[in-house]
Amino acid sequence: MTTETVQVAIDSLLAAGVKYVFGVPGAKIDSVFNALIDHPEIKLVVCRHEQNAAFIAAAVGKLTGRPGVCIATSGPGTSNLVTGLITATDEGAPMVAIVGNVKRAQAAKRTHQSLRTTDLLAPVTKKAVPAIVPDQVAEIFVDAFRVANTHPRGATAIILPIDVMTSGMKTSIPAFPSSKFLPSEYGPSPAALLAIAAAAISSARFPVLFLGARAADAPVVSAVHAFLREHPIPVVETFQAAGAISEELVHLFFGRIGLFRNQAGDKLLEHADLLISVGYDQAEYDANLLNPTNSFSILHIDTAPADLVGSYSPAIELVGSVTENITALISLLSSSPVARPQETPIAQSILSSMNAWHCDPHAQPNPNGGLIHPLYFIRILQSLLPPSTTVISDVGSVYIWLSRFFYSYEPHTFLVSNAQQTLGVALPWAIGASLSQEPPSSKKVVSISGDGGFLFSGQELVTAVQQGCDITHFIWNDGRYNMVEFQEVDKYGRSSGVELGGVDFKKYAESMGAKGMTVNSSAELEAAVKKALAWKGVVVVDVNIDYSQNAELMAKVIPEGVS
Repeated sequence: MTTETVQVAIDSLLAAGVKYVFGVPGAKIDSVFNALIDHPEIKLVVCRHEQNAAFIAAAVGKLTGRPGVCIATSGPGTSNLVTGLITATDEGAPMVAIVGNVKRAQAAKRTHQSLRTTDLLAPVTKKAVPAIVPDQVAEIFVDAFRVANTHPRGATAIILPIDVMTSGMKTSIPAFPSSKFLPSEYGPSPAALLAIAAAAISSARFPVLFLGARAADAPVVSAVHAFLREHPIPVVETFQAAGAISEELVHLFFGRIGLFRNQAGDKLLEHADLLISVGYDQAEYDANLLNPTNSFSILHIDTAPADLVGSYSPAIELVGSVTENITALISLLSSSPVARPQETPIAQSILSSMNAWHCDPHAQPNPNGGLIHPLYFIRILQSLLPPSTTVISDVGSVYIWLSRFFYSYEPHTFLVSNAQQTLGVALPWAIGASLSQEPPSSKKVVSISGDGGFLFSGQELVTAVQQGCDITHFIWNDGRYNMVEFQEVDKYGRSSGVELGGVDFKKYAESMGAKGMTVNSSAELEAAVKKALAWKGVVVVDVNIDYSQNAELMAKVIPEGVS
């Protein structure tokens, strides 16, 4: 029995549980677009740029645990995906990119949209494989989904030459069943090694739990919470681990660390003798900043071995199921006392100082109006949002403020691009988050960007409107690439190439069918945020932000070895 190869591709998507395909059409991949018309179980969402299609697919993968799917044609259609693919791969979002290619006979020739596709995509994905003959199509599809969803998760690419997918081309290998698209499962580490790890924890004077991106998955979060209820110790997160600590356990939370070594968590780690590292990727926060003087021992818990560097050389590595290993440690420590360094005066002082920002004058309404300070915006937004709301930050100064001061208490309810620091992710990720809900767009999603980052992907506003998304997007507008600016000023005493401006974002939003709003002063902020959050549909709020204190974001860096 034979089947058309394009039908095998569609059957593979169905077996993988794919509900959406995001992309931009083109002649080299139009056979798949055409076949999708006959399968309304999979919704094809046409985007305005391939990069944004990849961003949206990555958000679907991150939030559902099933690889999101994007699709693009050959040549520039494929090359436009690259930033989205490397962002997904570096930040653990499972996704599959399907890309068209020229005829096999033209692969070595110069022709329209010819490209060394595999060479281009291999460095930015976990795996990129071309179909050479029709009988490979089913195998390549199942492998791409399995690899994308195997830890560390990331992007894979399926390359389909037009003649392999041409109508009438047959294959004798049908799509694999749904069960084969599931990722591999991990087991616990050896019992002897778990016993050594438990002994190290029970003998530590000042243990600290350090949560990285892979600790933010729901099963791991549940295990971490169970551990902390039995053995409460201080917790520090990376930016991408946001939401791993619940409100019930917030008294153990010493904040997030990233970029600049000047936060409460950094100060706490100066006193640690054991770091229990869970799901940490060094791309989140450089190891030489995490542990600059090798002052503490490290217990590494992850699905993969540690990447050894001078400042991150664990004494013990528990590799395997993170959930099972943490659960095993809970049991092994049940009869052993574990130190509670959060109760020491130094820890209490650090915690008190960390939480004092709520009383900062900049976190209060300005009686004279004026521009909106980031702390005031964050305090107002936090007070008005239900805890389960998904909040997404773009990159820029906005992401430092939010990552440090905006709390989230449920897994994957605060998302940032921290490894690649990719501009423009906020709105596409918000679209992915909105469509990933059950039912789609059933709850408000909030995204926030700077004016520079917004214009990297702002054309997808119309996509959000057409798909019926419920998104409130705030733009922190200062007319500049400010994250670049304040660092240039620190280095050179002046800035260059950072000026923006020239866009009326209210009109921009309205031109695409969204609601547009502008907030000029702090006196208007609270009412405007309430109105924007209550609006059903897509709304863009242009917020005139006060970045006058941004140099403080990198100030007061802790000298090495000094608490």
